[in-house]
Amino acid sequence: MTSLPIECHATPEHFLGMRIEHFLRDYWQKRPLLIRGAFPGFTSPISPDELAGLACEDGALSRLIVHNATTDAWHVQTGPLPEDVFGSLPERDWTLLVQDVDKWDADVAELLMHFDFIPRWRIDDIMVSFAAPEGSVGAHVDQYDVFLIQGMGHRRWQIDAGPNPLQAFRDNVELKLLREFSPTHDWVLAPGDILYLPPGVPHHGVAEDPCLTLSVGMRAPSHAELMVDLADTLAERLPEDRRYADPDLTEAARDGRIDADALHRARRAIADLQTIDDDTLATWFGGFITRYRSAGQISPPPRPPSPAQIEKRLLAGSTLHMHPMARCAWHASAHRATLHIDGDCFDTSPALARHLNQRITIDDSAYANCDAADRSVVHELVKRGILSLSS
Repeated sequence: MTSLPIECHATPEHFLGMRIEHFLRDYWQKRPLLIRGAFPGFTSPISPDELAGLACEDGALSRLIVHNATTDAWHVQTGPLPEDVFGSLPERDWTLLVQDVDKWDADVAELLMHFDFIPRWRIDDIMVSFAAPEGSVGAHVDQYDVFLIQGMGHRRWQIDAGPNPLQAFRDNVELKLLREFSPTHDWVLAPGDILYLPPGVPHHGVAEDPCLTLSVGMRAPSHAELMVDLADTLAERLPEDRRYADPDLTEAARDGRIDADALHRARRAIADLQTIDDDTLATWFGGFITRYRSAGQISPPPRPPSPAQIEKRLLAGSTLHMHPMARCAWHASAHRATLHIDGDCFDTSPALARHLNQRITIDDSAYANCDAADRSVVHELVKRGILSLSS
């Protein structure tokens, strides 16, 4: 059997160097892949100066990491960063990282259309990092899939694609850095190249020159997070008088032992966790995944337009567009759909659910096709600031 390549070249038809179904079958969550020339002639949609400006904004999630190569000391400063910090930085050995840049910059967000073969609710954000020469965040491992797009300059990436790589962390730094790192592959990426890494692959990136990297990361909640949230959600619906009970109790052995009958009663008490139906599960999961690692709180407008004002504006040529920080998903529910936005759910038509999840603006024609229930949802989303009218 021929082993699968770890490096390939993109083609005009396939930016991943192969058909999407082959990538998902052979690489997704299975093995790393370097794609040369995925975006020919690529120009970064954001400049280093723009990224630095964003790092100074309230609400932006940013970190400045400076490495002292002589002492191997690492210093981490979290944002919002003061503007004068950039004037005091050395010429090398530092990195600026900003999360959720796709929520702030529409040009960066456009990159996500290339990854629409992955459910949108599965994609977390685009993080952008700028590194001065020799800048790095150290050898580390992520527990989620990531596509590392080289946007500007050149970055040397080393990865450990061997079986059972060591993943113990250092205990003397602020960052979760690997104690040991033994790379099996070593590449220098140029603008337009993509390195895909599944969860658990140790990697280390070092800037060869001033460079920008755009990281498309996935949402990957732990099983523990899922279980705790589901249990909390189900528990909220249970009446207080639903309690552990033992009307069939027999005389105890007086030695404090928990017997098989007690375990059976305990299992019966948590049966709701074991017999959850698909619709309840989908409703919970849609709420959970659209609020998981939320990028920020969306503020409602001080004076939201009335339904009549919305219709008048749409007739005049305005459109409704979704707030960039809103997170959406939906699932089919009987003859309707349940739309999930930022943890809340709304009963809509499948057509409106698809429309909003594809982030297509709502114009007068689309609004005219909405039934009364869908229009009510649109009005509510406008009141919450999730949808807003173009000027």
